Amino acid sequence: MTTLDANRPVDSTGTPPVDNYLTFTRGIMSWIVTLDHKRIGVMYLFAVLASFFVGGVFALLVRTELLTPGQTIPGVDADAYNQFFTLHGAIMVFLVIIPSIPAAMGNFVLPIMLGAKDVAFPRLNLGSFYLWILGAICAVASLTFGGFDTGWTFYTPYSTTTTTGGVIPVVVGVFILGFSSIFTGINFVVTIHKLRPPGMTWFKMPLFLWATYATALIQVLATPVLGITLLMLIVERVASIGLFDPAMGGDPVLFQHFFWFYSHPAVYIMILPAMGIISEIISVHAHRHIFGYRFIAFSSVAIAIFSFLVWGHHMFTSGQSPLMNTLFSAITFSVAIPSAIKVFNWLATLYKGSISLNTPMLYGLGFIFLFTIGGLTGLHLGTLNTDIHLHDTYFVVAHFHYVMMGSALIAMIGGLHHWWPKMFGKMYNEKHGAIGFWLVFIGFNVTFFTQFMLGSHGMPRRYYDYQPEFQIYHVISTIGSYIMALGFFWTAYYLIASLVGGKKAPANPWGGRSLEWQCSSPPPHDNFKVTPSVGDCYDFSVVRWDEEEGGYVVDRDQDPSLKSAT
Repeated sequence: MTTLDANRPVDSTGTPPVDNYLTFTRGIMSWIVTLDHKRIGVMYLFAVLASFFVGGVFALLVRTELLTPGQTIPGVDADAYNQFFTLHGAIMVFLVIIPSIPAAMGNFVLPIMLGAKDVAFPRLNLGSFYLWILGAICAVASLTFGGFDTGWTFYTPYSTTTTTGGVIPVVVGVFILGFSSIFTGINFVVTIHKLRPPGMTWFKMPLFLWATYATALIQVLATPVLGITLLMLIVERVASIGLFDPAMGGDPVLFQHFFWFYSHPAVYIMILPAMGIISEIISVHAHRHIFGYRFIAFSSVAIAIFSFLVWGHHMFTSGQSPLMNTLFSAITFSVAIPSAIKVFNWLATLYKGSISLNTPMLYGLGFIFLFTIGGLTGLHLGTLNTDIHLHDTYFVVAHFHYVMMGSALIAMIGGLHHWWPKMFGKMYNEKHGAIGFWLVFIGFNVTFFTQFMLGSHGMPRRYYDYQPEFQIYHVISTIGSYIMALGFFWTAYYLIASLVGGKKAPANPWGGRSLEWQCSSPPPHDNFKVTPSVGDCYDFSVVRWDEEEGGYVVDRDQDPSLKSAT
């Protein structure tokens, strides 16, 4: 063996023995300063999963403390409990769910789906990752200043006068995380506009790209509002200028308007890319052309537009005028239309499909079930008379988790299983995957469906103590959280085990038709030697099993879209 440089081994011909992004260069520095979108996506993935572990630990501490009325965990008083649920919420929202699919899955898959060598701005992409790291460090640093217990929403006056000094570091951290999100969004918008290959028109793009594009627009347009709001919060706390604190002449409801004007679009930053993943999973693993392609594509854009118009439904009890409450309630119901279009088209795609009930499809079907529950229970919170009773109860907690965790996070895990062979070139154990899914799915429903009943009976959220009549529900919910945690640990076990002893993955193990399945697994450093030909990314009639390959191949000679293009 000889070497062209210190990091990249080559043979006597000067050719690397394996040309994939994992082995193209070696050494820790080759990862730290990499401009390869795939490596950046993998680094995001493991950073997000580490944050998920930390946020999950705080969730288990919260559920364990609520196992009995009064103090359950020795040494955990009401103040410590407040910090636990605040840290759980802030970590899960800002460090896990918002960046998980766009930054991790999007970074890895998006350029390959476009047949491009990288994103439009590779250096900006790497900078976005390190901004995320810096923001996470600032958020964790808040613990050294006494922590913070405002809830993940940083509501005033809790965040201005009545809490410890940890508020400023965590707010600075979220401010920095906002820049990471904006830069990622800009990168994806430009990449999709400028780097599509010849023949890939807007309506030949995979639906994951449509969802990611709509998400990127929300990131770019909505995140600056959060940044300015948090900056105002810091100024008020440091300089004692009355902006939000009523004791200084400020208006706490103004903070709520600013915060939710960002945070409701942020809900769709979390859920839209998840919907894009489900469109890919349902179509590929049902081996059937996606039903209503244009309706699903336009519904992503419609959801992005509606997301900016419904923030007031979080504030029905804040003193808004009856007219504004009525308008926000009506607009809230309108969001159900594009969401229902997606669900209907996914179910229609499954009809008469050749369904493979493998792990990605299980997560896809689980998403549809959980998202439907999350969406339908949102109707109770969008209706004025029922929201007054259910506001700030565990019903809201359950609804939020069915939409965010049961939908966004479940889709992320499904997408991870879908693209795991492509990302790492290894197949995981399907039986273990099914066991992991059912543990997570059952544990999740036991945990959060119970909370609908808690909320409807009047149990307020965020309370450290409660009446004994609510204990049975809390016990069931806590048991469910332990089952779910077991499922996540089991999933981590078999995925890590696959990296060590898993079977080598073919280029196309599932029979996918979009471009990421047309390169080797793991992908080469430059993704494609030449720009690939673009056909119908959901035409599975031209995909066939190849014994020699050990996977599926695309018979381009039989592709009618390519024939018509020539």
